[in-house]
Amino acid sequence: MYTITKEVYFCYGHRLMNHAGKCRHLHGHSVKACIAIQQAELNGNGMVCDFADIRECVEAYIDQQLDHNFLLHKDDPIIPMLIANNERFMALDEHPTAEVLSKMIYRHLKQAHFNVAAVTLWETASAYACYHED
Repeated sequence: MYTITKEVYFCYGHRLMNHAGKCRHLHGHSVKACIAIQQAELNGNGMVCDFADIRECVEAYIDQQLDHNFLLHKDDPIIPMLIANNERFMALDEHPTAEVLSKMIYRHLKQAHFNVAAVTLWETASAYACYHED
């Protein structure tokens, strides 16, 4: 099995409403997402796939949905204020954790027909979450 990994970088703001610690407050992250794609056989060019194809697919999604966006749980009481001030945000059914964001990116790539092995989202230099399916 061959695996390649493409890294992409973006920024987002969020808060975790039910968190007992400081993450319950509004804050932001500059993150690195590592996308691992796998194939049993190489294509005619001797590659799993072109890194540029991964970049195009994932960066378009991240630019439209996640980058420099404020990610909130759909029940967050700050949402009406954001709407009233015409601020950009995305309301999620789940809490906007690194785990959830890695799953969102994974599923987008899967829907675009990439054979995704895993998506790892580095929220800080020393902490990451990874999503993969069996």
